[in-house]
Amino acid sequence: MLKSIILSAFGAGLVVGAILTGVQFVTTEPLILHGETFEKAAEANEAPAAAVDPAAAHQEASGHDHAAAAETTPAEHHHDAGAWEPADGFERSAYTLLANLLMGVGVSAVLLGAMTLRGGPIDARTGVLWGVAGFFVASLLPSLGLSPELPGTAAAEITSRQIWWLGTVAASAAGLALLVFAPAWYAKLAGIALAVVPHVIGAPRPPTLEAPYPAALGAEFVVASLVASALLWSLSGLFSGWLYRRVSRTA
Repeated sequence: MLKSIILSAFGAGLVVGAILTGVQFVTTEPLILHGETFEKAAEANEAPAAAVDPAAAHQEASGHDHAAAAETTPAEHHHDAGAWEPADGFERSAYTLLANLLMGVGVSAVLLGAMTLRGGPIDARTGVLWGVAGFFVASLLPSLGLSPELPGTAAAEITSRQIWWLGTVAASAAGLALLVFAPAWYAKLAGIALAVVPHVIGAPRPPTLEAPYPAALGAEFVVASLVASALLWSLSGLFSGWLYRRVSRTA
C-alpha cells in the first residue's frame, strides 16, 4: 500500500505541477509582474521623500539615537534590497515549475493518506471529492481572513498569520469531517460552529489597508489564485485516485 501511495503521489504530482504551471503562466504570473511594477514605483517614490534638507534633518535627529534609527529603518520595507530573487523569464518560470511539482506531489500524498485512513475504495471519483474538500479546508475558507496578496501588500507579522492559518485549516478540516461523516444532527451543527470559530476570532490585521496597486488588480489576483488552487487540489485528487487504482491492480 505504501508503495502504491508513493508512486501515485509522484505520478500525479508531476502531471498536476506541469498543468498548474501552464495555468499560472497565463493567469497569476502576469498579475504578479504587473503588481511588482506598482511596488517598485512606490519604492522609487519613497526614496526622494527620504531626502530632506540637511539642516532640518540635523535638528530633527538631535533628540534621537542615530544608531537605533539605522537599525529600525530597514524593517519598514517589505523587501530587503539585497535579498535574492529569481530573474524574470526562464529562471522565474523554472523555479515556479519546480515549486509546483513539489506542491503537486505533496498535495497528492496528503489526499491519498487521508483516503487511506478513511477507508473504502480509492479511485478518480473519490479523489476528486477529497480534492474539493481539501480546497475548501486549506484554501477557500482560510482566504476569507487571509486572502492571496500581490507584492507590496501590507501584512501582519508572519508568525501570527501562520498560527491563524494553521488553526483555521485544522478547525475547517474537523468541522467539515463532522458535517459530512457524523450521523447526528447536533454533531453536524458542531462542525459548522467549529469551522466558523477562527473567523469569529479574526485573522491578524495588517498595519494599513492601503496598497500601491489598484483594488481591481488585487481582486483579480485573488480570484485567479483561488481558481489555480482549486485546480491544484481537484486535479491532484483526480490523478492520484486514478493512478492509485491502476497501480494497486497491477501490484
